[in-house]
Amino acid sequence: MDFGDILNQWSEQQRNNSKKKPQNQVSHKKLNAPTPEEKAALKQGYTPEQIMEQEAKRRINPMELWLRRYGTTDKDAIAQEYEEKHRMESREYLRTMTPEARIDLHGLTRDEAWSRLEQFTADCKRRGLKKILIVHGKGNHSHGSDPVLGPMVRTFIEQCKDLGSSGHPDARGGGSGATWAIIK
Repeated sequence: MDFGDILNQWSEQQRNNSKKKPQNQVSHKKLNAPTPEEKAALKQGYTPEQIMEQEAKRRINPMELWLRRYGTTDKDAIAQEYEEKHRMESREYLRTMTPEARIDLHGLTRDEAWSRLEQFTADCKRRGLKKILIVHGKGNHSHGSDPVLGPMVRTFIEQCKDLGSSGHPDARGGGSGATWAIIK
């Protein structure tokens, strides 16, 4: 229903109401009696012509009047704000919660660690867990100069469709030698 329909419905009701009222009713209001605003303007020294000019300027479009009176509500924006707030609250909750499962990859080769991670994440998803901790170490015992398991875990998390956000816990939780991940 748009504003034009509302106005048509209102005018039809007014016509119906005027037919129901007896025609010989007399209003007890004085004709052309000034409103309180007009009385205040007269006391300030305005002439009736100036008051009528101001009143003519003040008149607005009926739709604008309706919008001022009843306002508008953008339900889509409200729903979007609620959804965004709820999502951010739950994301923050998941980031701060303690991991529900943990796997230690110390001493494994890259291929062994990859297959264990696949099995582990599939099992955790099946069990309905939300946050896991993967302990991979800092690479102090790796042969060569670069750590092996840390970059492999990051690659696995990026490629795994079941894992979302990730990060490193604080020093008590393993620091840079461990990575937590959210299961989608």
